[in-house]
Amino acid sequence: MQLKPITDALSAKMPSVLRWAGEVAKLLRQYSIGIDSKTSGYATTDALTLADLSVQELLVNALRDEDPIFRTCRIEAEEVTGDMSQFAQDAPFTICLDPIDGTKQYRDRTGDGYAVMLNLRSRDTVHYSLVFIPEKGEHGMWVEAVEKKIVCGYDDPSRSARDVLNSLAPINLATRPDSKKIYMIGFQEHDPDKARQVTEAGLEGVIPSDMPGSIYELLARGEFGGSLIHTPNIYDFPVSLQIARILGGDALWAHNGEPVNFDELWMDDRANMLRLPGIVACSANRETLRILCDVAKDWSQNRYGD
Repeated sequence: MQLKPITDALSAKMPSVLRWAGEVAKLLRQYSIGIDSKTSGYATTDALTLADLSVQELLVNALRDEDPIFRTCRIEAEEVTGDMSQFAQDAPFTICLDPIDGTKQYRDRTGDGYAVMLNLRSRDTVHYSLVFIPEKGEHGMWVEAVEKKIVCGYDDPSRSARDVLNSLAPINLATRPDSKKIYMIGFQEHDPDKARQVTEAGLEGVIPSDMPGSIYELLARGEFGGSLIHTPNIYDFPVSLQIARILGGDALWAHNGEPVNFDELWMDDRANMLRLPGIVACSANRETLRILCDVAKDWSQNRYGD
């Protein structure tokens, strides 16, 4: 399989689909659509809505129909809806979907940083990411990463989604700020204590309830310097990994400082999602990565206390 035809097709076909999906999410958010399903015992993980299922149905079936090249890839999605049987069972490239990243915030109407997103990965790394944040600004905000380029900016529904993305200036590492803010999630009830330890090390740990928006646009634009995540899932985190690597940084396992790959996934049966093992530090700044790994290298790699 050749990579570029797949990334070209994703960049051509999927921006309009994510824009439609964002509009569906905005509409459904007006209603009471929460579902009891996931049973990890932690509210941030267990939040699920009819919007997650509806948006995923739209995304999966658009991938099925928009270009036959998509069906040559494996597909992994956070929920269990959509015609996923039409995609390859074994392939070097995998398309991952998170229909609504930030479901708890979305469902509880506590912020507007939720996003619709997809990424394309191989065993070693992430090759394409597309994120649409429907309620950032008047018409939403885009983040797209491919090859060595990241663009981030506001949508304009008077033009095609692809035209908007083509008009956005790439992130310039020379002018991008280098923030000390670090997104902290996955440590369950220990999030505040872990964030405090990161702050004491000279950075600034920020827990999910204090996040001012979506980590993907905040990281791309430099308002956040990175993240430290316990057993991140493979539907959303890989976007941060790709952004960091394009900007000259990386995503590393904190316990050994090795670059993250996607060979060692595990199924979290409580949350019904695939995850990377251990604690992962992610940043465009190599010194920030060193500090994060030093702080977290001896923390427990067990996501659940029992």
